Amino acid sequence: MAVFQNDALIAEYPVSTSKFAESDLPGSRGTPLGELEIAKKIGGNAPSGMKFKDRKPTGEIVAPDAPGRDPIVSRILWLRGLEPQNANAYGRYIYIHGTAEESKIGTKASFGCVRMRSNDVIQLFNIVGVGARVQISAEPIAKLMPEEPQPQSPQMAQQILQQPQQQSLQPVQQQSSQAPSRLQLFQAGEKHG
Repeated sequence: MAVFQNDALIAEYPVSTSKFAESDLPGSRGTPLGELEIAKKIGGNAPSGMKFKDRKPTGEIVAPDAPGRDPIVSRILWLRGLEPQNANAYGRYIYIHGTAEESKIGTKASFGCVRMRSNDVIQLFNIVGVGARVQISAEPIAKLMPEEPQPQSPQMAQQILQQPQQQSLQPVQQQSSQAPSRLQLFQAGEKHG
């Protein structure tokens, strides 16, 4: 997953998508493709590993990679489809959420949702707002990432290399003067670059 704010890359995270299909059909257990948005954010004050059932915290903390456990944990970003090809996403309860199966991140392992490590989904939750656009694609990340500007001189290249990889990440709300963050999700197993 690549996260952009004002067209600048501000974070990247490994994710897992459906082990069944790329689909939005009810019952498909697929991950829908195309343009979506974050419709609701759930779990803002929950501790890392908090198990959610029906979008409510249960009080149980599940450790990463707990044997035989596969609940939704830590945070939920509920997605709403914006195109005919993903119009069922909200009603199918398609989320970006934390998973207890952190060892499976980077593989196709979900039942339709986009899974993240708890620490990553907590950070993402804190930097994106309701209304943030989400693009889910089956294309490799390298095909969809915007090209970085080429340095004009050796001095400029050195300045770019010395800049920190991530700048201070600030929450972005729909009602702010800035455009909401944009997330681009790429199917599990695809590498950037």
